[in-house]
Amino acid sequence: MRQGQSGEQPAAVVLLSGGLDSMVSAGIAREQGYRLNALTIDYNQRHRIEIESARCIAGELGCERHVVLPLDLRQFGGSALTDEIAVPTGGVSDEIPVTYVPARNIVFLSLTLAWAESLGARDIFIGVNALDYSGYPDCRPEFIAAFTDMARLGTKAGVEGEPCRIHAPLQHMSKADIARQAARLGLDPGMSWSCYAPSGDGRACGLCDSCRLRQKGFAEAGLVDPTSYAATI
Repeated sequence: MRQGQSGEQPAAVVLLSGGLDSMVSAGIAREQGYRLNALTIDYNQRHRIEIESARCIAGELGCERHVVLPLDLRQFGGSALTDEIAVPTGGVSDEIPVTYVPARNIVFLSLTLAWAESLGARDIFIGVNALDYSGYPDCRPEFIAAFTDMARLGTKAGVEGEPCRIHAPLQHMSKADIARQAARLGLDPGMSWSCYAPSGDGRACGLCDSCRLRQKGFAEAGLVDPTSYAATI
């Protein structure tokens, strides 16, 4: 961790979706001594309940500032999360699913980078992981490394020798590992939201890829998942 001016705690920007992964990533940043600024993108996603989860998590973690930035990706569509496309409920496949939002993490990290540079922060935290995930190309270590290089080349801070670092502390964790980290950090997983297709009564569907991975992770970790599911696998 870099020291701030006069030895004070340095600032970091955490990309906070409201999901379990982003909550744990932000919790790790806090544990490492960073002052947190949280960015949540309201991209008009169908599972908008996660935005309220992000607000709850930001408050619990004591974020200095929490920006909820509107960005209506329904104008583009092309994903089951932003278009009139059914969310798959038949199980996790090896192919990139229709819940992939085109270039989402490229766009989101670019906005996070812009805010970090504006704040003078040199550290960004994102909760991607490459083990228990649905095959999204923008969750891979190669993507994070490439984005870090781009940030160094394309920002004033980078060309002046103070580039932003992109931290992906969950990169090589399974969902079970992440559930255990939440418990270790003393974070209530009930604050987070994972489901892509909430039921009409506000419960998680239990059958989408994200719900399946979450349930599997908590079961493998031997921990209780406080989420209320409309169906269980």
